[in-house]
Amino acid sequence: MRHHRSPLLPAALVGLLALGSAVLTGCGGQGGLRSAGPSPAAIGPVRLWPDLPPATNPPIDYGETDTQRVPGIQVPDNDIRRVDPLAVVQAEVRAHRNDRSGQDGLYAETVRAVLACTKDRAHCPVLAPYYRDLTGNGRDELIVGIRMPDQQLGVRVYLAENDGLTRIMSTVDQVVSVDVAGRDLIVRASSAGIPGYEYRTAWSWDEQQRAMLPARDEIVRTKPPGRGASLVPAPEFVSPSPSLTPAAPAVPASPEVGQ
Repeated sequence: MRHHRSPLLPAALVGLLALGSAVLTGCGGQGGLRSAGPSPAAIGPVRLWPDLPPATNPPIDYGETDTQRVPGIQVPDNDIRRVDPLAVVQAEVRAHRNDRSGQDGLYAETVRAVLACTKDRAHCPVLAPYYRDLTGNGRDELIVGIRMPDQQLGVRVYLAENDGLTRIMSTVDQVVSVDVAGRDLIVRASSAGIPGYEYRTAWSWDEQQRAMLPARDEIVRTKPPGRGASLVPAPEFVSPSPSLTPAAPAVPASPEVGQ
């Protein structure tokens, strides 16, 4: 009788077969693997109105008009700490003193108060400046806050370039707090008409637009649901923040404050 020789199996395959046999044996015994039931079918995104034609006109690049050269301000060697922050705001106010809306818009009483700051520092609406590198160019930018009526705060950011100053951000809102996280400027604002919520906007530097743009915007619940839930207004317009909080109601005489 002729014997047929069985082929040799690799050691790894032999171990795998032995493990499979043990698993199959264990499944039938007490405490073995059991089915959890049918798995739910995966549901992918569904496009609504697939026949809707796309827009023919491309949108305008967001933020393309958000920058502006500050008139009459010189920045030697692009050292922004050598610039008087109050002089920067006053230069913009003088150039746009009649603007009541848009990036340069200020209340008439705020305009008068800003221009009078040199004589009345105690009631100056321009807050102490802060300096942070928000663009990633290795140099600090200037961050300025301007208090306005109805608990509103104007936040502006300036970039030193070409021995001058460019405003790269301007926004006004009923601010709860302002923070710096990395190179993002995060503005928390109360939400009018939505009790228990607040807006949080992260402004980030956009190299293509050469401006700080609102890269992330969200509505966040700040109080649990319930009757009478409402936001408590922050005192002094800006609540304390460990990373960025205006330290005084007026710009100090030395621009070195706000390190």
